[in-house]
Amino acid sequence: MSAANLGFEEKLWSMADKMRGSMDSAEYKHVALGLLFLKYVSDAFEEKYQILKEEAYADPEDRDEYIAANIFWVPKDARWSNIKSNAKKPEIGQIIDQAMIDIEKENPSLKGVLPKDYARPTLDKTRLGEVIDLFSFKVGDEESRSKDVLGRVYEYFLSKFASAEGKNGGEFYTPNSVVGLLVAMIEPFKGRVYDPCCGSGGMFVQSEKFVEEHQGKLGDIAVYGQESNPTTWKLCKMNLAIRGLDNNLGEHNADSFHNDLHKNLKADYILANPPFNISDWGGSRLTDDARWAYGIPPTGNANYAWIQHIVNKLAPSGLAGFVLANGSMSTSTTAEFEIRSNLVKADLVDCIVTLPGQLFYSTQIPVCLWFLAKNKASKGHRDRRGEILFIDARKMGHMVDRTHKELNVEDIKKIADSYHAWRGQAEAGVYEDTKGFCKSAKLAEVHEHEYILTPGRYVGIEDVEEDREPFEDKMVRLTTELAEQFSKSRHLEEEIRKRLGGIGFEF
Repeated sequence: MSAANLGFEEKLWSMADKMRGSMDSAEYKHVALGLLFLKYVSDAFEEKYQILKEEAYADPEDRDEYIAANIFWVPKDARWSNIKSNAKKPEIGQIIDQAMIDIEKENPSLKGVLPKDYARPTLDKTRLGEVIDLFSFKVGDEESRSKDVLGRVYEYFLSKFASAEGKNGGEFYTPNSVVGLLVAMIEPFKGRVYDPCCGSGGMFVQSEKFVEEHQGKLGDIAVYGQESNPTTWKLCKMNLAIRGLDNNLGEHNADSFHNDLHKNLKADYILANPPFNISDWGGSRLTDDARWAYGIPPTGNANYAWIQHIVNKLAPSGLAGFVLANGSMSTSTTAEFEIRSNLVKADLVDCIVTLPGQLFYSTQIPVCLWFLAKNKASKGHRDRRGEILFIDARKMGHMVDRTHKELNVEDIKKIADSYHAWRGQAEAGVYEDTKGFCKSAKLAEVHEHEYILTPGRYVGIEDVEEDREPFEDKMVRLTTELAEQFSKSRHLEEEIRKRLGGIGFEF
């Protein structure tokens, strides 16, 4: 979410954050987001309850009425009205835990997902009551759902938690503008969308938004994902549930390398932000894995294992876009060089984009985007076999605070339009190489560069505007400026001498 769009989300965060006290951000995340979820399902339920109450032959306590309307059934004691009326009681933690248990019991899709440790002694119950009071605004009724009120709050909170947690925050949150760029480039209109390390589900949410914004239907894409961290898996399930997104994230958290929950999946679109440069991925136990069709990835770095896992999951005309550390484009270790050169020779690499630094909460490492296409002559696009598009976007983006950058709508459009024009999409205009920004390179040229995929090698340096100031005028201006600076420094030196002399010190 762009800083320019912030309204009540920011106010809500600052109020909620004050109540965090000494609680660790990673711990508070589940307290706050769990309560938000509870409020959401309760709002939707209460609104439907009032409608049924006014209908002559309807029973507002009939569970089937809610299930038919795609609304979670909320048992009596789990409703927000009951939570709020007990907010100041010392046993409020047990009441919330029981509410979560009851909601899971009544709604199988939420089984094992909701946080249930509000009764723990370390959680300040007075503050918990204050947070409950704070969250007593509508988030789940029809009007709020149409404005995606909870989605906006949830997304904003996730980004703030990621920022507060620093390095660990990247495990569950990919910055909105990076996800937005990936989605804008691969345009997942219809089909199966897969993320093998889905974090809190941002890729899926943005994909659904994209479909809706382009007059598609909510059910046009099928969501498949996997997440190894158990608490992040729960966050993702909640994030998708509040938006009514059907999904297949498996029955539990699991590691995509060692426990692939979607073995037979062939996805139309793959979007991912794998953890950067992980060394302890257990590669030594997978040396003869069928996924390593282009070479065995090194046991000390999972980057090329992720790339091959993604290739393995692509449908015959599938397209993948994912984030990797910049080192992946040029690493010269034997195993990684072999895999990269084999991927290029197999004509799988479609586009590489280098991004500016400081986009991520979790790392200052500059990153790049890889786009892989199983079929570069697929229907609806020009035949671009034997070519790779390189885009250098390192100079793009703007600072949103002292340490973080963001890509704005214009940045995203410029990059995505360049890619779409290169692919031959008429609405994006005619593609042209632009010095310092983008270049379409033949595979022979990439071979000459020893399969290094760093865009800077190909796009060149942008033309600098010609300096039109005459040489004589420039010399006069520069010597005048130097004389002025020298005069100022002499004056300053005399002033320092005078003052030091006044206290009896001479030099």
